Amino acid sequence: MAAKHLVKLTANFERNLEEVEAFLLAADAPQAFDALLDELSDTVIPNLERFPRMGRRFFERPIRSVEASNAVAGLKVKLKAIAKDGEICEYVMSNYLLLLYVCFDTTIYLLAIRHHRQLSFDFQTLWPAMP
Repeated sequence: MAAKHLVKLTANFERNLEEVEAFLLAADAPQAFDALLDELSDTVIPNLERFPRMGRRFFERPIRSVEASNAVAGLKVKLKAIAKDGEICEYVMSNYLLLLYVCFDTTIYLLAIRHHRQLSFDFQTLWPAMP
């Protein structure tokens, strides 16, 4: 049996969780946030520990604009500078949540999570310019 991967939360992921919680509280649905935390701890993280590359490859998504093409090219350069074998994946969760994560060797970093009614991911904040 293959060794389990280590799953770590990034500061951005933790901020996103706070934003999701605030969003759900404003929508008068605090139980939905509790359900999200349960799903993360009981299903998502154990799945990623065992099957780290199970998510859809983020860079395989079709690019439909010049702006998106430029952003993806820059993100690929930054990712390659950190780790040659790093790969960004998407994990689509039940109940309308999407998770972005990156795999490096035996460690998985949870990058971002959003409720489907929230705005899109902010890659400038997620991955600021490297020196």
